[in-house]
Amino acid sequence: MTDVRKSLREDAELADWLRELEALEGVGAAVELPEADGLPEVLLDLTVPHEDINPLVAVRRTTTEDPGWRWLLERCVQGLVRDMGVPGRGVKLPVLPEAYGAAGRYFAVNVFVAMLPHVRAHHRALGIPDEVSRRTLADLGRNMAVHRRRFGEGGLSVPNWIRMHFRGEIFQLGRLQFQRTHVQAWAGSCLELAGRPGRVGDACLSIHIPDFLGPLSPSACAASLEWARAFFPRYFPGERHDIAICESWLLDPQLRDRLPEGSRILRFQDLFERIVQGEEEYDAWTVRFVFGDPDLPVSGLPRRTSLERAVGDHLRAGGHWYAGVGTLAL
Repeated sequence: MTDVRKSLREDAELADWLRELEALEGVGAAVELPEADGLPEVLLDLTVPHEDINPLVAVRRTTTEDPGWRWLLERCVQGLVRDMGVPGRGVKLPVLPEAYGAAGRYFAVNVFVAMLPHVRAHHRALGIPDEVSRRTLADLGRNMAVHRRRFGEGGLSVPNWIRMHFRGEIFQLGRLQFQRTHVQAWAGSCLELAGRPGRVGDACLSIHIPDFLGPLSPSACAASLEWARAFFPRYFPGERHDIAICESWLLDPQLRDRLPEGSRILRFQDLFERIVQGEEEYDAWTVRFVFGDPDLPVSGLPRRTSLERAVGDHLRAGGHWYAGVGTLAL
């Protein structure tokens, strides 16, 4: 039925997104979801939480047989596979309102499942090892687990983050993830202070630190960086990545005043040549990453670990956390 598209038009932001999808032309990529019997195996390969398997199988019929949902699925996949591998391209995927029920909560997940044949073909064409492809795309399930931990139900809070994995922009190389991107304006001052050549728009790698992957050990991080130094020149020889940039609450210089000397986080900071503290308060993000829920009251934040004590005590003392921006040579 067309009610889905009709209701989207009633929301200003979603209406703009719908118009972008309607304007797509000349993208004839095949769009299919696996049959219901085979869908669980595909989802498990993406590390989708077991609690979400049956709901996704149940919602498959609505997504594929309802004309409105089917149209949205096809247009989103086609808009994402266009210019596959080119950083910054592809349509966005909003988080749909709760009024759309399970079909809305799982819509982005179904888009990524339908993209699987396309991103895998892209990886194979580049010669990227299957193991790298598998571990990269498994970030879908990890982020669904994060969503369930916070909200207590299935879904995906960060579809526009995962879209980069499925478009060949981000790769999981050991403990760290690396994003093919360009120097942004916010990183310029850090490069200048580090004495690194680099202008806004130059190619670079952005480093990301995924959750649920064990300790951020120095040896694991060093291995990831060495892997990246070999990986990108081999599989993207037309791009030159001389520098890597990381923006994270883990790089807030204030952590040195709160964490014990030699902690893994401080040793992670030591990997970078220069770290500049951002100006925008990052309290909610820091609480989210450390405690799982950004809405927890500061007064009741647990003190079970040295990191929890550092983050919570600093906030309770009236301080704020900020993102640090670090650079390193590749």
